[in-house]
Amino acid sequence: MAMDLKAAYRTVMDDHFAPMLEISFVGEGKRQTLVYEKVAWTIDGVRKGLRYGENPGQEAAMYRLTNGNLAIGEVETIQPGRALVTDAELLQFGKHPGKINLTDADNALNILRFLSATPCAVIVKHNNPCGVAKGVTIAEAYDRANKADILAAFGGCIALNRTCDRETAELITRNYAEVVVAPDFEESALALFAAKKNLRVMKIGAMAKLETYAAERFVDFKSLMDGGIIAQLSYLPEARTTDAFIVPKVVDKQGVTHSIARKPTEKELDDMLFGWLVESGITSNSVIYVKDGVTVGIGTGEQDRVGVAEIARDKAYRKLADRFARETYGTPYNELTDAARRAACDAFAKETNGGLRGACMVSDAFFPFRDGIEVGIKEGVTAVVQPGGAIRDWDIIDCCNEHGVAMVFTGQRSFRH
Repeated sequence: MAMDLKAAYRTVMDDHFAPMLEISFVGEGKRQTLVYEKVAWTIDGVRKGLRYGENPGQEAAMYRLTNGNLAIGEVETIQPGRALVTDAELLQFGKHPGKINLTDADNALNILRFLSATPCAVIVKHNNPCGVAKGVTIAEAYDRANKADILAAFGGCIALNRTCDRETAELITRNYAEVVVAPDFEESALALFAAKKNLRVMKIGAMAKLETYAAERFVDFKSLMDGGIIAQLSYLPEARTTDAFIVPKVVDKQGVTHSIARKPTEKELDDMLFGWLVESGITSNSVIYVKDGVTVGIGTGEQDRVGVAEIARDKAYRKLADRFARETYGTPYNELTDAARRAACDAFAKETNGGLRGACMVSDAFFPFRDGIEVGIKEGVTAVVQPGGAIRDWDIIDCCNEHGVAMVFTGQRSFRH
C-alpha cells in the first residue's frame, strides 16, 4: 500500500515538554531566574501548542516569559508581560501553527520594530525577508513588498505595522500566504480572509508600540548538537538614524588619508538607513539592494561577499523580468512558452539593470576587497552602506570615488546566524 506522504503535514504532534521552564543565571552571590510557561491554543476542540518543529516528527514547544528580571552588565533584558509573538491573539487559525510559522513572524517583527515611522510591510520566508517595503498606505507598502519577489512570497508570512484594511486584504488574497500578522484587522478584511481556511491571522495589539522595542534586548539562546547552550544578548543596530552614520576617512599603511568624496543625498540616506535596518533580519553573509524604500534584490547566507553580491544582483534581474511578464502578459516568467515574450522580459531587465540603477547597496560586513563592491557599482548603484573596518578600507573608498559613489560606515557588523 502506498504511503500517504501528506499525512505527516496534517498531523498535530503531542509534545512532552514540561508546562513550565526555568533558566537561572547564578554567580557573584546572586541568582537571576527567568520563568516561562508553555503556550497553547484551542483550535477545533484541540488544546495544543506548536503543531511540530521545523519538520514533521520534531516535537516542539513555545514558551512565554512570565516572571524574572535579568540584568547583564548595564543591559536589562525585556521584562515579563511584554510579549508579542508568544501572546498573539489568533483571529483565524485553520490549523495549529508550526515552529516555522512563528519564527517567521518573529523575524518580521524584529525588522518592523525599526521601521514604525511609516506604513511598512515585511514578507518572510524561511526566516529571511523576501520583500520589505514602505508606502504611503499599508496597502501600498504590502503591494510593493509583494512585487519585489512575488514568487518567493508564495506561502510566506506577511507582517504589517498598520491595521490591515480591506484594500490590503484584497491584495493579500490574490497570492497564497501562510500567516498574516498586524496590530489590528478591519472586519471587512477578516471577511475576505475567512475564505482562506488555512490562513493564520494573528492580531498583536502591542505592535502599536513596537518602536518601544527598538532599543531593547533579550537573551538569545542557541542549542548545540551535544545539548550545550550558547547565551548571548540579542543584536541591536547602533545606527538607527542617519546621524549615526560615519563618513569614511582612513589612513593607509603609507600614511595617505583616503576620504569619501561625495556625500549621499537625502534620498540615498533614506534608502541607506532603511536597508541597514532590514539587514538586521537577514542571515549572513548577506548583501542587499534597496531603492525608493523597497528591497530590489536580497542575497542571504553565502560564504563569500562577492558571491552573495552577485546572487542579490541576479535575483534583482530575475524578479524584475518576472514582474514584467506578469504585468505585461498576465503570466509568470517561468510559464511563458513564447520565446519572443521571454526575450522581451529579459531585455527589459537588462535595459534597466534589474532595477538596480540608482539603488543603494547594503552589506552586513565590510568589503575586504573592491571586487565585492564593484558588483553593485557596475549595475549603477550610487550609494553604499557597510560597517567598515577592513584592512583595505582605503581601496574601497578609492573605488567609490572613482565612480562617484557615496558611502557611509556604520561601525558595527550585522551578522545573523
